[in-house]
Amino acid sequence: MKFSRRTVLQTSAAAAAMTGLLGAGCSNPESISDLKQTSEDATHSGPDAGALAVLDNAKDFMLRAYPETASSVGIATGEYAALKSQLTDRSIAGQQKIAGDVRALLGKLQGVDTDALSPEIALDMDVVTSVFERATEGFNFPYGDVAQLNYNWSYRNSPYAVAQNTGAFVEIPSFLDASHAIESADDADAYLTRMQAYAAQLDGETERVIADGAKGVILPDFLMEKTLGQLRGARDRAPVEWGLVQSVATRGKAFGAYEDKAVSIATQDVIPALIRQIEALEALAPRANSDAGVWAKPDGDAYYDWTIKASTTTTMTADEVHQMGLDELASLHARMEPILQSVGYSQGSVGARMSALGADKRYHFKEGDAGRAEIMSFIEDAVTDIRGRMPQAFETLVPGFLKVERISPDVEAGAPGAYGGAGSIDGTQPGHFWINLRSTDLHNKFNLADLTYHEAIPGHVWQGEYAFKQSLTRSLLAFNAYSEGWALYAQQIADELGVYDDFPVGRLGYLQSLAFRACRLVVDTGLHAKRWTREEANQWFVENNGSNPEEVRGEVDRYCAWPGQALGYKVGHSAINRLREKAKAELGDKFDFRRFNDALVLGGSVPMTVLGRVIDNYIAAEKAG
Repeated sequence: MKFSRRTVLQTSAAAAAMTGLLGAGCSNPESISDLKQTSEDATHSGPDAGALAVLDNAKDFMLRAYPETASSVGIATGEYAALKSQLTDRSIAGQQKIAGDVRALLGKLQGVDTDALSPEIALDMDVVTSVFERATEGFNFPYGDVAQLNYNWSYRNSPYAVAQNTGAFVEIPSFLDASHAIESADDADAYLTRMQAYAAQLDGETERVIADGAKGVILPDFLMEKTLGQLRGARDRAPVEWGLVQSVATRGKAFGAYEDKAVSIATQDVIPALIRQIEALEALAPRANSDAGVWAKPDGDAYYDWTIKASTTTTMTADEVHQMGLDELASLHARMEPILQSVGYSQGSVGARMSALGADKRYHFKEGDAGRAEIMSFIEDAVTDIRGRMPQAFETLVPGFLKVERISPDVEAGAPGAYGGAGSIDGTQPGHFWINLRSTDLHNKFNLADLTYHEAIPGHVWQGEYAFKQSLTRSLLAFNAYSEGWALYAQQIADELGVYDDFPVGRLGYLQSLAFRACRLVVDTGLHAKRWTREEANQWFVENNGSNPEEVRGEVDRYCAWPGQALGYKVGHSAINRLREKAKAELGDKFDFRRFNDALVLGGSVPMTVLGRVIDNYIAAEKAG
């Protein structure tokens, strides 16, 4: 049973809704549609023109090296129309070509004298250069998957070409369903061409799996088992049942009979490639061990240092991150204590009491498909409510074009509890809030609204629509600490707008979510720098945060496959709050909550080292105004 509920607010509907809200006493917001996307082709002269030419080279490279991007952001037309039939080359040679081009472009970027540029172009140069620097450092390691410049998967770098949450098998079917628009026979034909390219991607990754295995880079045994289980499950299912096939068959129905063609490609190309990937992993499986951390891989400590830098865009060390997690957790537990007391949970540790709260049947959804439908309805209600509160938090509003959809059952066993992101730049494709419904026990009624604010509105989907108003080059870049830090700050905004004022248990869920991210700082560094076992990580997490053990098992396995990724959330969130306190202190009575939030999102996705400059500029402008 597939659940798909589209919650859409197109521009016209947004205008009508906002008019009603404004009539209730809110000041008139500037419409995001009035903001013009900065163009690299704008008229510039002198040093700015030269810098813009280099930035344009970087943009063109990112689109052509990662063709999926053009579809995801809605620009697979005109000069980029051919990209609609292509996918990234995931072979050894393909990745080496990308790495060489990244190094060459970095040289060009670093050769630009930013002191001679206008402030706006200098900021763009700093942002783009920083991400090419991190990518170059990642490609210097002789293994792994560097995702820094890949719009769709930039948040996750991995030492493994294939894992339970990494690789074409996990990523491409959902990408084709969500981002490859089918509005003509040519679009449907391009989808079929991409299915063939998907098979080639699988083989390219298999080549890398074998080469990396020879270097001693092999999945831990528990991830190996999970990954093989997913791949075998697809191999053993009839292709006609695959979501990959049904997507083009259903959406392309108006243009021809595509099911048989898709089944043929799946049978002749994709399944043999899956079998070859399975065989390569099965050959390595006897050499897999239970070492969970990347420390066990060649040059693993240096690799983890790089992932910390790439994920947090700071210079923090593993020890500093670990201690930050412990300190933040203690502070959050202190905030949770009086609320727990007020709702009758007074005995035991905060973690133990949150576990007891999580076991309370009052906050559970029904089991099975009835519970899945209940969850989707709950999310829709939360989205409707938070939309109506947005004028209280922003002067500049966006449509928040959103589709809530279940993660494919094909891959949900290895997927996180949820994830989300903005739609296309041209506004034709919605942002997505993907929800894992493998078990309704993954979610409860005191934390699901908070998850919705994180992934959808005012989180990833909402923030992404502001990022699209940057130059195209900037729009193609995302920084984990900024994006995830914003999503946690979005949860904070919802709390500050009063969503939990009549539901204190919901506020506990929100605070537990922040504590969950503090725990990530401890557990991720524990696994990869302090050599914790998988079991130690699971136990520490459950005991200290009272989290759902099933959810924690999936989370810890995610950290094992994506070292450092989980650090960006709380590091970014804490940085945003430090900047807000700075703005309050410097502006005094001139500080405006909505204008500060506007400054955060309208500055676009940036490294934490640059965000401070964005807020300094906002403070100066407010003082001058």
